[in-house]
Amino acid sequence: MIRRALAAAAAIAFCLTLTSAQAMAGDPENTLYLELERGRVVIEMRPDLAPNHVKRIKELVRKGFYDGIVFHRVIEGFMAQGGDPTGTGRGGSGQNIKAEFSKEPHVRGTLSMARANHPDSADSQFFIVFAPAPFLDGKYTVWGKVTDGMDNVDVLKRGAPGSGTVTDPDKIVKMRVAADVKE
Repeated sequence: MIRRALAAAAAIAFCLTLTSAQAMAGDPENTLYLELERGRVVIEMRPDLAPNHVKRIKELVRKGFYDGIVFHRVIEGFMAQGGDPTGTGRGGSGQNIKAEFSKEPHVRGTLSMARANHPDSADSQFFIVFAPAPFLDGKYTVWGKVTDGMDNVDVLKRGAPGSGTVTDPDKIVKMRVAADVKE
């Protein structure tokens, strides 16, 4: 009787361990691994908020679009912006995405799409906020959040005061959809 109880308890503990590990991993199809020179950043994508943006980001990631791209604009206390293959802040993938604004707040670790003046001008550029930025809420498409590795974002090289333009910027080593990674 005691052996059965112990065996049952061990089986339950094993199942709980698997469940906890799976919960920590999230949904691999909607998780990104952003590899920086200093380490990994794990991003939970939010298709519930921005399905078209998440779909496009995954397409670009799977093509290797973001690999080697720099964080060309990094403003202390505000955000780090990347996703421009030219590194100037004026480039993109060539495909704009219709805005998917939501009520999701821009808090520390939020990923949102950069855009020009027109609401539907987002392309491949995105930014990660260092601190709450409520003035962006409802005006930029939130598509994800950092769930681990924000300390690696915090140490990105900062840009010039005002413009945030970075000389010799840090780059994205590699970006992958977790479902595609064999570790």
